[in-house]
Amino acid sequence: MSTDLGRNVPARVGVLGGGRMGAGIAHAFCLAGSGVVVVERDDASADAGLARVTQALARSVDRGTTAEPLAGLTRRVAVSTDYAEFSSCGLVVEAVPEDLALKRQALRAVEDVLDDAAWLATNTSSLSVDALADALQRPDRFCGLHFFNPVPASTLIEVVLGGRTSGELESAARSWVATLGKTPVVVRDTPGFASSRLGVAIALEAMRMLEEGVASAEDIDAAMVLGYKHPVGPLRTTDIVGLDVRLGIAEYLASTLGPRFTPPAILREKVACGDLGRKSGRGFFDWDDAPPSAP
Repeated sequence: MSTDLGRNVPARVGVLGGGRMGAGIAHAFCLAGSGVVVVERDDASADAGLARVTQALARSVDRGTTAEPLAGLTRRVAVSTDYAEFSSCGLVVEAVPEDLALKRQALRAVEDVLDDAAWLATNTSSLSVDALADALQRPDRFCGLHFFNPVPASTLIEVVLGGRTSGELESAARSWVATLGKTPVVVRDTPGFASSRLGVAIALEAMRMLEEGVASAEDIDAAMVLGYKHPVGPLRTTDIVGLDVRLGIAEYLASTLGPRFTPPAILREKVACGDLGRKSGRGFFDWDDAPPSAP
């Protein structure tokens, strides 16, 4: 295994989880020149993850984002169900669902196969990096890399520093983010970091306004897009992120930061009904182009 310290990104990067976020992360590192391996829980999930990455790379080629041919890009992408594939990676990014126990278990399993010189990161959008690091033997080599959905279009990555994250890793993470063509925002480990804390606060208030009949979902979003120059309104953003994901983050923030983050009834009701946003075809808006099984 080589960490390739002369490069701005590791020669080989692992991604644990091939869902929408994991595939986006793999896509970003592949475009930056890394070989990428995505590890999933079973063969069907691994194949689906490979399809997502391949589709994203094809779109980048079609749009002229990269001059490299698709065949060359896809040769750098592999999928597996075996954690041992991470043993040759200079960096592994965990991108499994936002559940503290699940992430701890996954990170421990990854660390067990990593070279001592490799780095490990979590893509959590709200969970404590220090709480996750408690499960690790080398917490100094661990940080948060919070990518945003959709990864190809987003220009921001939060670099979240735990109390034991080394200065060397902070410098390396800044360099990786810049090489990916994105901007690093460095924050200390605190519930919700900067982006999720602010974004969820706005989204929850938008939901309360919708509950109270202040305005329609379309007009609430238009107020933020036209009045504050947000590229997408808070309710449509929630649909893109996933209402179930937003609910989990809000519950965590309410437990750590207080009742101002208590999820509104409308959010709980929609999640209970399966209206999860774009991935289910319906959330605060209808997504006619998104089949119920969309990733």
